[in-house]
Amino acid sequence: MTVKPQARPKVSMSVIGPIAALIVLIVMGALMNPNFLGVDNISNVLSRSAFIGIIAVGMTFVITAGGLDLSVGSMAAFVAGLMILVMNAALPSLGVGVPIILLGMATALVAGLVAGWLNGFLITVLGIEAFIVTLGSMGIYRSLVTWLADGGTLSLDFGLRTFYQPVFYGGILGVSWPIIVFAVVVIVGEIAMRSSVFGRHCAAIGSNDQVAKYSSVRVGRVRMATYVILGLLVGVATIMYVPRLGSASSSTGVLWELEAIAAVIIGGTLLKGGFGRVWGTVIGVLILTLIGNILNLTDFVSPYLNGAIQGLIIVLAVVLQRESKPGV
Repeated sequence: MTVKPQARPKVSMSVIGPIAALIVLIVMGALMNPNFLGVDNISNVLSRSAFIGIIAVGMTFVITAGGLDLSVGSMAAFVAGLMILVMNAALPSLGVGVPIILLGMATALVAGLVAGWLNGFLITVLGIEAFIVTLGSMGIYRSLVTWLADGGTLSLDFGLRTFYQPVFYGGILGVSWPIIVFAVVVIVGEIAMRSSVFGRHCAAIGSNDQVAKYSSVRVGRVRMATYVILGLLVGVATIMYVPRLGSASSSTGVLWELEAIAAVIIGGTLLKGGFGRVWGTVIGVLILTLIGNILNLTDFVSPYLNGAIQGLIIVLAVVLQRESKPGV
């Protein structure tokens, strides 16, 4: 009897593609500018990646469960504006110190959670399409922050801003707090996606919500949870962002939603739902940030083409998804 050799498993391009693209970008950056791999530039890239990255982790669960959220950028602007207003209002009674910082952080987390819950409620309870709900809330949050700022900019009190700045610029052993928080969110998100019942239920709902429902998965509750988690992570990202500039305006968070969605898709999560990869999302975030960083450090290509290059990479990522089955 002839024994046929065991076939080697096919390597998924959706796995190799983003990793190869990241490696190519790192090599290109190092060849074009000697400062690219410097500690300061690496720290800058990772810190800038943290805001979108934290939000993108939450977006990974939403998209895996077959949803979408176009409002996260506007939501971040509104949460930041509300956070600044609350902290400035409490300054006369609390003074500059840790209590007022904790109050601002609590405001951001509660506001983000409530905003995420409202999106989830309209989508899961009232049955309105996620695209319509989040497109509408995107306009609402952007208008609200513009109204709160009276068409201008909301600025944190100077003394309070100075006291709050170490939350962005400080850190441990040279690693800034945004990078540390981003790393923690990624680790928790990866564990939840790969090893928890919640992650498996998100994938099941994204694959076929009717089958998932017949399998005793509480579809509405799980979908609601994904939007609540995303809103909470928007609050976390805002906490890290506000001390950077100490202000919020109608231009805060513009296109964050598109960057977060792009990072998720580039990382290998299926846009139609059913499969998600948190570690791939991290690679997607780094790819998008490195493109802008390389264009700023070199004269090889105009920085104005950043959006065009990102768009080409997004299209390529979708093509790879269609040509190969998702892997680990």
